[in-house]
Amino acid sequence: MSIKAAIFDWDGTVVDSVEHITDCLHHAAVSIGFPALERAAYRDIIGLGIVEALKRLYPGLNKEQTVLMREAYSTHFMATSASNQHIFPGMIDILQDLHATDRRCAVATGKSRRGLDQALQASQLSPWFHITRCADETRSKPDPKMLIEILEHFELEPTDAVMIGDTSYDLQMAQNIGMPAIGVRWGAHSENVLAQFKPIAIVSNSKELRDLLNR
Repeated sequence: MSIKAAIFDWDGTVVDSVEHITDCLHHAAVSIGFPALERAAYRDIIGLGIVEALKRLYPGLNKEQTVLMREAYSTHFMATSASNQHIFPGMIDILQDLHATDRRCAVATGKSRRGLDQALQASQLSPWFHITRCADETRSKPDPKMLIEILEHFELEPTDAVMIGDTSYDLQMAQNIGMPAIGVRWGAHSENVLAQFKPIAIVSNSKELRDLLNR
């Protein structure tokens, strides 16, 4: 692909953390007296910023309830995240390829800055990414502001980069500024959901993604 930068979502794309996030959302809700939801509901909002995710899961949350649930989620997540940064097989090979061909690498995630920094440290992937952007320091997906900020940092146009993600929020964010996107099938959202946002490809494994990026 004739791109100069690859921008990756984190959870469900680079690391296998979807079930961990689902567990933490469930824990946060029941710990403060809210009803447990089906696991599919928790999976569906992965990729959004935590505040936006909680409000979608539990419409009508007031400010105090949102703060309590966010704190409960963060506490449980931070206590367990170091042991849940399972990098998908082949992902490091992809990052090595991109660096070897002098292409930029970035992360655009719905995680908080604190959460991503801990995840980068635990996974030891920090050196591979030139810039990272988080929902709590810009805007939640599918608003494209984090992509715009990454492009400004690299001094690139949207068509010079590709967004790689496992959720509709990733692909819609890219679509909103005319950036090509690649959907991955090993994360939170199904192929049918991803296809609605017309990515240039939907890949089933890291080999397919690696081959596509190396064309």
